[in-house]
Amino acid sequence: MSKSFIDHVKTRRTQYALNKDLPKSREEVAALIQDVIKHVPSSFNSQSSRAVILFGEQSDKFWHLTKEILRKIVPADSFASTEAKMDAFAAGAGTVLFFEDQDVVKSLQEKFPLYAENFPVWSEQSGGMAQFAVWTVLAEHDIGASLQHYAPLVDEAVQKEWNVPTSWKLRAQMPFGGHKAPFSEKTFMNDNDRFKVYA
Repeated sequence: MSKSFIDHVKTRRTQYALNKDLPKSREEVAALIQDVIKHVPSSFNSQSSRAVILFGEQSDKFWHLTKEILRKIVPADSFASTEAKMDAFAAGAGTVLFFEDQDVVKSLQEKFPLYAENFPVWSEQSGGMAQFAVWTVLAEHDIGASLQHYAPLVDEAVQKEWNVPTSWKLRAQMPFGGHKAPFSEKTFMNDNDRFKVYA
């Protein structure tokens, strides 16, 4: 019996222990990521989400650049843990860089001034759905991932290295790869502290 959507949502977990072994080809993984982002909802069907998908050496390069940028601001005596974290991300098979196109947001603000202040918020919500959807589809195919946030520190380097339009605002980075270790147990807060249901 095939798994339901909620089963795949439950399978999605943060995986820091990554390796470069993928159960699918790079082409198949890239196609999965593109397809799921393409079908994520967006306000006014704005389709503001963008992605740069890096594999192998290109992904390694991103985490090396990030490490060197962080080296300039993290105290030397505490940099070892930061370096270990960057190396762990680089140990994966690839990285998805998630962006929101600000030209799309500005265009909607000009076209629909009544909702102008909402479009940046709606763009962020759509971007969050894109990140979650990609994470879930990767989990569905037994690919581990985590979600990281090193913007705006790395924005300029990313734009220069991968020819990213200046209107694309970097929002998150998702290193992914094979599972090098099992997940730790996940705990949940009490439902009564989180939900209210009225019928």
